[in-house]
Amino acid sequence: MDSKLSFSDHITEKVNKAYSIPGIIIRNFQHVDKVAFVLLYKALVVSHLEYANTVLSPYKQYLIQVVEKVQKRATKLVHECKHLPYTDRLQYLKLPTLKYRRHRGDMIETYKIIHGLYDTALAPSLMMSQVLILEVIYISYEKCI
Repeated sequence: MDSKLSFSDHITEKVNKAYSIPGIIIRNFQHVDKVAFVLLYKALVVSHLEYANTVLSPYKQYLIQVVEKVQKRATKLVHECKHLPYTDRLQYLKLPTLKYRRHRGDMIETYKIIHGLYDTALAPSLMMSQVLILEVIYISYEKCI
């Protein structure tokens, strides 16, 4: 976090780490098929990009594009779909966009807060008034649009 309370430095660091991992995959596996790639990608790359996603979620357009570019580049490693456009590669590999995953995670966290699924003894600040709950729902809905 920098002096402007931005996580751009941290996101850049995580993206750089995530860029190095597909290279490791290719060096260790000469021919990566669809199933093997998806398993390795989800376990090794996505975990770096989505760590503490609820807090560190990029909201600036350029940061969203930087994070998504990691997946664009990584999906080109599967030879069967290398020539396809990005959206077609995602469909072929049955992967959602990272932006979609962030929004889905936000909605799940919102649901947990609204329905009291967190232990209030551990997180007493999550007890909110109805007005705040409606604001959280509205903000989460706007992110999905």
